[in-house]
Amino acid sequence: MNLRPLLLSLLSFTIASSALAAGPAPQATSPTQPLGGKVADTKAVPGQPRLITWEELVPKDWDPGKELKGIDLSKLDDSDPRANELLMKLQEVSNNAPTNPALNGVEVKIPGFIVPLEENKGEVTEFLLVPYFGACIHTPPPPANQILHVRPKQGAKFRAMDTVWVSGKLQTVRNDSMMGVSGYQIAADSVTKYSGSPKP
Repeated sequence: MNLRPLLLSLLSFTIASSALAAGPAPQATSPTQPLGGKVADTKAVPGQPRLITWEELVPKDWDPGKELKGIDLSKLDDSDPRANELLMKLQEVSNNAPTNPALNGVEVKIPGFIVPLEENKGEVTEFLLVPYFGACIHTPPPPANQILHVRPKQGAKFRAMDTVWVSGKLQTVRNDSMMGVSGYQIAADSVTKYSGSPKP
């Protein structure tokens, strides 16, 4: 097994989650160019969910890269036991990524990509929401503070990697699924097709 690309991939979006991209939603998403970016005005409107960005889910003081300070990845090969140890350490850092307690219990609206967990009669009844295309499916999962475990009040007719707006009460609840560890949970009042605009 070639560990170096996996280490670099895990490292890139672990570090990227602590410094997410600014600006409007990009056409192509990646760990460093997540959906949504920064929003000009995230003030709550009475009676409406607060529009949040993926960046807000990450505590400002979290430094996932501190585990790698002083390590030269180019000097590690697959047979080096330190490579596997480092991979396990990075996965642990990612799975235990801290959440933002200020968002606990807040009614929010956030865009993202669907990773289905449960389906019933062609509708997704439980899914993970992730900030960039391919997360949890084509790549290792992002850090836990970049994964939302979503349970819509009604089944949603979407497929894997469809882009949606999710609205509902956000909770800082950790959940371990076969697709990744989520640091947040949301009981979704609505799941709607992403249009590029937060307005319904």
